Amino acid sequence: MGRLENKVIVITGAGMGLGLATAVEAAKQGARLSLVDYNAEALAKAVKTIKESTPDTAVITLVADVSDETKVKEYVNKTLEAYGTIDGFYNNAGIEGKQASIETYDLEIFKKVIDINLMGVYYGLRYVIPVMKKNNYGRIVNVASVGGIRGVMNQTPYVASKHAVSGMTKNAALEYSRYGITTNAIAPGAILTPMVAEAFKQVNPADPKAAETEYAQANPSKRLGQPEEVAKVVVFLLSEDASYVSGQTIAIDGGESNSYGNV
Repeated sequence: MGRLENKVIVITGAGMGLGLATAVEAAKQGARLSLVDYNAEALAKAVKTIKESTPDTAVITLVADVSDETKVKEYVNKTLEAYGTIDGFYNNAGIEGKQASIETYDLEIFKKVIDINLMGVYYGLRYVIPVMKKNNYGRIVNVASVGGIRGVMNQTPYVASKHAVSGMTKNAALEYSRYGITTNAIAPGAILTPMVAEAFKQVNPADPKAAETEYAQANPSKRLGQPEEVAKVVVFLLSEDASYVSGQTIAIDGGESNSYGNV
């Protein structure tokens, strides 16, 4: 019996990266899935990937922009129509934005990062929590970042939004733990996802692989993380095994956030 046997798990940003990796792992652990993404084609590919390893997994897909409150209400309601409940919520959808200094950052991109990374997470909490509160049970995992526990050069809106996610996580734990709802956040470091690969292209357009290698050398583990490594932590936090863990932001970064200077 899997850790998430018959649990209904909603995953935003499920089309690729950390969302997809967690969907695959959750399916292996017996979950019934509601996958949310703005990209319908990515969702279709995600279902195919999941079914390759666990063909009997119950999966629905919902196309939604998480920065649109109406669409968030809709994905919650459609999940309830399909499954009748929500047991776990991986509040994952997010974007990095662009690399630029505070004084030169494009304001429209700044606002978009805040709308998706902060308001999208908040809307998810706002509409999933009442379902869990009614059931007196729930597991929520928000996605912060190492950018939610320290600064990252030239990524001000990303860092601001992810610090806010960490703060909301603490407040949700304070307000709703009494209802059997745990709320935690993860703070992934440089995990080799499409979003991180794109960041390395911005850092070194001529040779993004060199930027990746250089970045990894500052990590105590001397490598980048894999999405599957993050997924296993998320599934733990969504499970019964994490029943007394709440309000935490857990770094998944090979130890890098503990360092000061070269390692």
